[in-house]
Amino acid sequence: MSSPLSSPVFRALWLATIVSNIGTWMHDVGAAWLMTSLSPSPLMVALVQAATTFPLFLLALPAGALADIVDRRKVLIGAQLWTLCAAGGLAAVTLAGWASPALLLGFTVALACGAAMSAPAFQASVPELVPRESLTQAVALNSTGINIARAIGPALGGVIIAAAGSGAVFALNAVSVTGVLIVLWRWRRAPGDAHLPPERFGGALAAGSRFAVRAPALQVVLVRALAFFLFASALWALLPVVARRELGLDALGYGVLLTALGCGAVAGALLLPRMRRVVPINALTVIAAVLFAGATAALALAPGLALAIPVLVAAGMAWIAMMAALNGAAQLAVPGWVKARALAIYLLVFQGSMTAGAALWGSIALQAGTDAALFAAAGGLVVALIAAWRFPLSGEDALDLAPSLHWGTPVVAGEIAHDRGPVLVTIEYRIDPDQVAAFARAMAPMQRVRRRDGASGWGLYEDAAMPGLMIESFTVQSWVEHLRQHVRVTNADRTDQDAARAFHRGPQPPVVRHWIAPG
Repeated sequence: MSSPLSSPVFRALWLATIVSNIGTWMHDVGAAWLMTSLSPSPLMVALVQAATTFPLFLLALPAGALADIVDRRKVLIGAQLWTLCAAGGLAAVTLAGWASPALLLGFTVALACGAAMSAPAFQASVPELVPRESLTQAVALNSTGINIARAIGPALGGVIIAAAGSGAVFALNAVSVTGVLIVLWRWRRAPGDAHLPPERFGGALAAGSRFAVRAPALQVVLVRALAFFLFASALWALLPVVARRELGLDALGYGVLLTALGCGAVAGALLLPRMRRVVPINALTVIAAVLFAGATAALALAPGLALAIPVLVAAGMAWIAMMAALNGAAQLAVPGWVKARALAIYLLVFQGSMTAGAALWGSIALQAGTDAALFAAAGGLVVALIAAWRFPLSGEDALDLAPSLHWGTPVVAGEIAHDRGPVLVTIEYRIDPDQVAAFARAMAPMQRVRRRDGASGWGLYEDAAMPGLMIESFTVQSWVEHLRQHVRVTNADRTDQDAARAFHRGPQPPVVRHWIAPG
C-alpha cells in the first residue's frame, strides 16, 4: 500500500497545514494570555475559548452543505483568505496598542469563522487526494500533524510572547496561512460526476439534517461527543487561569503546559494503533474518559509546574484517544454523498459542547472558584460514562455504506423534467397471509432508509380484498430527488431490503411504479 505522502498535493497540503496549525496554536496562547492582561475576570478568559468554538457551532452545517454541493477548493481558498485578513487585522490592532477585550473576542470570532468554513471541506477533500486504500493512513497522518502542531505551537508562542508580545504571535499566525493558500491555489481538482444537477443550498441543508435524524450510527457518535466534550471543555477553558493565578506562571510557562498536552496527544497517537488491537473501541473511550476526568481533578490539586506537566501529558493522551475514536466512528457512520454535512454536524456538536462548556465552567469558576469548577467537571465526566453503556461505539463493526447502485433505472414513458413533482413510488409485494406481521417488522428499517434519503412520507398497506397483497408507498419532493435516492442507497440498505423482500412470493419480483403529479 502506497503512503499518502507519495501524493504531491496531499504531502504539500499536509506540511502547509502543520505550519498553519502551529500558527493557530500560537494565536490561541497569545489570545488567552492577552485576555488575562486585559481583564481580571475568569469568565472573560473562558470566553476566549467560547469565541474560538462558537462560530463552528453556527456555521458547521452550512459549511458542510457548501462543501458537498460546490467546488471544495474554492470554499477552502475563500476561507483561507478570510482567515488571513482576520489574523492580519488582529495583529495590526494589537501592535498599535488598541487591543481591548471586545476587539480581541471579535477578531477571535472572525478567525474561528474561517476555520468553521474550512473544516468540513478539508475533511471531505482528503479522499480526493489519496488512493482509497491509503485513506485510513491519510486520516491518521492528519491527526498526527495536528498534534505535532499542538506540541510545537504553544511553547513557541510562549517564547515569542515573552520576547515580543502577543502582537508578534498574531502576525506570525497571519503569515502561516499563506502556505495553505499557495497549495490550494496550485491544486487542480478533478471535476465531479455531473450526471445529476447539484443540490440547492436549502435542500442540501435539509438533507443533511434529515440524514442525522434517520441515521442511528451517527446519533450514537453525537450523543457520546456531547457527553464527553461538555465536561472536558473545563480543562481547556480554565487552563490559562490555572497557569497564571494558581501556578503563578508567565506566558512561557503557559506555553509549556499546552506543549505538555500536545506531547501527550502525540504519544497517545503513537500508542493508539497498538491499543486498538487489544482493546475494543467502546472500552477504549471509557478508559480515556476516566483518565481525562482524573487529570482534570488532579490539575486542581497540582501545586506547581512539575506536577502539572505529567497531569497534562495524561490529559493529552486521553484527549487524542477520545478524539480519534469519535472522529473515526463518525467517518464510518456516513456514506460519501452526505459526508461533509454529517461530519459538519459532528463538528457542530463538538464545538457547541466546547462553547457551552467554556461559558458554563467559566461562570462556575467566577462564583465558586477554579478548583470547584474543575472538580465538578471531573465528576460530570464520570457520570457521563452512562452513555458508553447506553450508546456503545461500534468501531470496525460499522455498516457497509458504500453505494450499492442496485436499484434499477425507473421505467418511464419519456423525458421527465428534474423539478417536476411530487413523486409517489409504490412497490407491490405478495406475502403469505400468515407472514404479514413478520414482513411489516422487516420493512421497518426501509421506512428509515426511504425517509433518510429524501422521502417526505412513507406507508405500508394490505389489500382489504386480497390478504397478503401489500403496497409500500413513499413520496419524494421532485423527480431529481428520487433519482438521488437511487445513488444514495448503500450496501447496508441493500441487506435490509433483501431481508424484507425474502418474504415476497411469486415468479416475478415486486412491481415498482412511479406516479408523478401532472405537469
